[in-house]
Amino acid sequence: MTTVLETRRLVLRRLTPQDAEFMLALLTDPAWIRFIGDRGVRSVDGARDYLANGPIAMYTLHGFGLYLVELRDGAQPLGICGLIKRVGLDDPDLGFAFMPQFRGLGYAAESAQAVLDYGRKVLGMQRVVAITSPDNDDSIKLLQRIGFRFERRVRLAGDDDEVNLFAAEAHSP
Repeated sequence: MTTVLETRRLVLRRLTPQDAEFMLALLTDPAWIRFIGDRGVRSVDGARDYLANGPIAMYTLHGFGLYLVELRDGAQPLGICGLIKRVGLDDPDLGFAFMPQFRGLGYAAESAQAVLDYGRKVLGMQRVVAITSPDNDDSIKLLQRIGFRFERRVRLAGDDDEVNLFAAEAHSP
């Protein structure tokens, strides 16, 4: 397992095909389907394909992607957080999703801040964006808390609905 980041409470590591069962649970969570979208994944094999063609392929193409977020103590998987190079967006996109029992405990904010810092300090990113459904109040609050500012509504390729686009600029020293 390739660890990318560690925080006080969390380890963020690259996803592997062995994470397919957890990914299936996350992809079929009602909040994922409502706020992120139904990816049509309904089996462990489908989740393995999703991982191979999504996050794992992105590591090779861009050197970053979505990471599994685990507790430092016990390696309990909580969710995912990372950077995505999305078609239709010029800048890398911060994304995160957590299982219901791990929401509201600060894990998303802790991992999102760590990923944003990693993008800036290690990968040299000057600007990172994030998208949310207009009604995803919890994600909007989290993004604002870690320094993102609303810019505009956008419609991504292949999507019927507009989403909110937030951006965080790297601060000059």
